[in-house]
Amino acid sequence: MIAWMQKHNKYLVVTIWIATIAFIGAGFVGWGSYQYGKKAESIAEVGDVEISQSKFDFTYRNLYRQYNDLFKGQFDEAKAKEIGLVKKVFDSLVIQAYLLNLADEYGIVVSERELADYIASLPAFQNGGEFSREIYEAYLENNAMKAKNFEAILRDDIRISKLMNLLSMDAVGYEVKVVASALSVSDKLDYTVLDASDIDGNLSDGELESYWKKHKSEYMTAKKYRLSLVETDLSDMNVSEGELKKFYDKNSYNYTDADGKVMDFASARSLVEKDYRIKKGKKRALLDYIAFKKGKKSADRSVELSENDDTFTPALWKEIESAEKGDIIKPRPVGLKYVTVRLEEVLQPKEMSFEEAKERVRRAYEKVLVAKRLDEKAREYLESDKELDKKSDFISLRDPRPLPPLSEKETLQFLQKLFTSNKQKGMITVSGKRIVYRIVDQKIGGSDDNLSMLVEKSTSRIKKGEFEERLIKELSSKYTVKKFVKGI
Repeated sequence: MIAWMQKHNKYLVVTIWIATIAFIGAGFVGWGSYQYGKKAESIAEVGDVEISQSKFDFTYRNLYRQYNDLFKGQFDEAKAKEIGLVKKVFDSLVIQAYLLNLADEYGIVVSERELADYIASLPAFQNGGEFSREIYEAYLENNAMKAKNFEAILRDDIRISKLMNLLSMDAVGYEVKVVASALSVSDKLDYTVLDASDIDGNLSDGELESYWKKHKSEYMTAKKYRLSLVETDLSDMNVSEGELKKFYDKNSYNYTDADGKVMDFASARSLVEKDYRIKKGKKRALLDYIAFKKGKKSADRSVELSENDDTFTPALWKEIESAEKGDIIKPRPVGLKYVTVRLEEVLQPKEMSFEEAKERVRRAYEKVLVAKRLDEKAREYLESDKELDKKSDFISLRDPRPLPPLSEKETLQFLQKLFTSNKQKGMITVSGKRIVYRIVDQKIGGSDDNLSMLVEKSTSRIKKGEFEERLIKELSSKYTVKKFVKGI
């Protein structure tokens, strides 16, 4: 699912396949502050379909855990913010909602028997190959999730699966022939690669300041919060091996390796210990919170943090953002401790001075200037028929030989664009570089059984992707998205 999302970032046709349920971690997240909705738990509405907070939390937690496995345990909230995980999750749920609206129109339903059979078939809820109600109920209890909410998510997944199977179309003979022709064409090129090193990018402060004045509103300081903190450290708590083993036995499905298999106790021990300390230390943290609230305990330290700083979890930031001056937020886990937060002051964003924004302005303007000058230089080559300094052998999508100085990846990206163009000469942009090319010869190769099989699979995949993209585009114009919270 992650690979699909990364490849189709614009049209995230995502179904939360519960076959990956082993990835689900503990704890919920929330985003933005509530305004109002048709239901208290709704964060958005798409057409006649509502997106619930519990479904958002479920999806976010699932994808966060998968990314963490992909990054071999090095994924954190800072990286989640960097890749825009919140937006990815919300966009995926919006697209699910589009499809659920269509499923409603087609009258696609899931019976109680179908749902029950599906849940019973999931390995995460089985013991010795048989469905275990105890494991299922323990999962719901440990994730503070009502059965009706979880089963509603599964029901939606099954309905979407039925819908997509109904709409699925394999490639027909004519389409296969068209793609086969594209794969069998080979071109011989003259080409030149232009990049930033070919451009004089020196900028004066005067040029930068002039650019900054036209784009002042794009350079704002971050919203900041002055906070007083009480930190309840849990590292000195006595924890026995027996306690950890008992906790692991009850929550083993939360600890999986990169292949989605449940880790044994020894492999998962450090994670189990952290989670158990958080659970056991909650009472100690609440005592600190009460003492702080009654004025019997002083703050451990004061900080000034930018909005969504990775010092805290997104869930805690949501609470801080919705708090009033002087409010004290109950202790929340952060790493191996609990933190109680009092909001002292909110510092609103303001326009940066030129000196504050200077380096950001330089980076932005350099990109604009370099791109402009590269385009101008590429046009000079094309308009004057200037000699191109590099020559290729016959190349094709089927045989994508490297084109120095392009990397293999850049070469493939270039060829994909080249073989979908009908121009004998032109300019193609790849990774910020401009490749000016001229086709000097062309030939069409033969076919074989392996190619035919590859073409048929590729054509079906292309057709499916194109169909899904157009379907989502059509549905997005049909169903309106209404957000009931901020920050998503």
